[in-house]
This record gives sequence, C-alpha cells and structure tokens, in this order.
Amino acid sequence: MTTQPPLAIEATGLVKSFGETRAVDGVDLAVRSGTVYGVLGPNGAGKTTTIRMLATLLRPDEGSARVLGHDIVRDAETVRELVSLTGQLASVDEDLSGHENLVLLGLLLGLRRAAAKTRAGELLAAFGLSEAAGKLVKHYSGGMRRRLDIAASIVVTPQLMFLDEPTTGLDPRSRNQVWDIIRTLVAEGTTILLCTQYLDEADQLADRIAVIDRGTVIAEGTPAQLKASVGSGALHVRLLDPEQRPAAAQLLERDLGSVHLEPDPAGVSAPCSDADRAAEAVAELSRAGVRIGGFSLGQPSLDEVFLALTGRTAEEQTEDPAGDLHEEQAA
Repeated sequence: MTTQPPLAIEATGLVKSFGETRAVDGVDLAVRSGTVYGVLGPNGAGKTTTIRMLATLLRPDEGSARVLGHDIVRDAETVRELVSLTGQLASVDEDLSGHENLVLLGLLLGLRRAAAKTRAGELLAAFGLSEAAGKLVKHYSGGMRRRLDIAASIVVTPQLMFLDEPTTGLDPRSRNQVWDIIRTLVAEGTTILLCTQYLDEADQLADRIAVIDRGTVIAEGTPAQLKASVGSGALHVRLLDPEQRPAAAQLLERDLGSVHLEPDPAGVSAPCSDADRAAEAVAELSRAGVRIGGFSLGQPSLDEVFLALTGRTAEEQTEDPAGDLHEEQAA
C-alpha cells in the first residue's frame, strides 16, 4: 500500500476582498509535499492574492489554511521562517552585485560571513551566474535577474517555495533555465506552488493544477485529467505559412465544427476523436492549397481546456479590470 505524502498546504474557503471587489472567492487547495502544484489562470484571476495569503502577507477575510502544518494566521511567524516567496518583480538590490546580494541575504538569515560567501558562490555557480558575480544587478539581463531572484529565495533552502509567474517576460532560453531550476529544487525535496498564466509551463512542471477564474477554483487535477475532462481528442495542425491560418480555420470549422487558434501563430486545432475524420480534414486542407508543416491527433492542450472551462483563453484578461488593479496593489 502506497503512503501519500503529507499535505504542505491545506486551504479551505479562502476569501479576500478589496473594497467591493472579491479578488479571492472561496479557494480550496490541497498541495502534497515534494510536488509542483500549479495555480493557473489569467491576469486578475486571484492567483497573486491567494499566494500572498498563504505566505502570510495578507490576512484572509474568511476561510482558513495550514502551511507545513501551521495556521497562516495564528502561526504566521513560523510559516514565514519555513517558506520563501519569489514574486513577479525582482527583490534583489540593483545597486549591488549578484555576489553582494546573496552574501547580504545570507548574513540577514543568520549565516556567518564565511558561510554566506560560500553559499553565494555555490548558488551563483549552480545558476550559471559565476561570470556575472561581480557585476551590478542593474546591468543583468531579465533572465539573469530572474535566476538571481530565485537564488536569493533559497540562500537557506525553504521547505516550501511560492513562485508567482517566475518566467513572465523571459525569452525561451531563460525560461527553460528557470524550469530546470524548479525541477532541481523539487528533486531535492522542496515543495513548489507555481502561479502561472502560461499553460505550457503548468503542463511541463506541475504534478497537479488548480484552474482559477474570477477568484474561484473551477477545475483541479493532473494535467492529463484536465485534458481528459474536455472529452474528445483534438487535431493539431501547424502551418508552414501563418498567413494561411484564417483559411485553414475556416476549412476546419466547416469539416469539424469548431476551431481554436493556438498561441503559435502558425498553429490551429479542432476537437476530433476520429482518426478518419482527422485524415480527411488534413487532406481537404492540402487540396485547398494550405501548406502544412505537421499535424497530430491527441489529447486537447491545456489551452483548449481553459477555453472549454471559461469560454476564453488564459491570455485574455478578466472582464473586471479592477481585479488586476487590486492584485497589483496587493503585491
């Protein structure tokens, strides 16, 4: 009999309002230790507010939560000692070098100077920043700053790490580097709560995902379970010429009933579980002169799952612009 790992986070009915705006509206979460748990949703969905309540930076209006066995209200100080939070904005000092930032944090966290210097060197090497160790952070690229920011969060390795959109604005190479760092942290025993609006990021990293929309969890499960919840499979087509996507979408809609324009400007997909129908649809595209780079028939993407659950893609903002404003103010 397999024993389930204990819960690192257990939240019930969390609510937080800013004025008349209910940013978080009854969120329940159960996060197993030693896993990556994805919280997925568009800007303004309530992700940042949820994280800040769990990290004890905001007091919930209603509901309760335990983090690593400690109540986030009664035991807030203990929770802060056990967790780290990396937000959307860098928390390091731009007028110090990367090495100076990490040494300073080590001293503030109780390390002796020699130990702080050793730890700074280890982290700079592990995060590929050794050559830039003496440069002022203001001269770092976006990817370098993000890696340093995560390094700063683990000067003393936390049991639980909150990552709030850690790859926003990064180029693909830097994004993959951050993903590798996250995988390494989890392999070493850290639990990670990952807030993201990138569906592929959640798909790549998360063991389980909670989809949040307008402050409420609307679906929860493994990536495979969420994809299966949409029901049918999907035909994914990648075009050689992105300018032909409107024509391809029109043809697929006629043959298969509906289409979804993927984030890739050359990608289009349509629900389809029948291989013969999919083959005929691809053949029809070819006969119409649409140049195809590749196609596949499989489970729906997480993007399609979000579209099916909410009626819009994860990149679209919520209809209530105040939600974003209040989340920014909370941050």
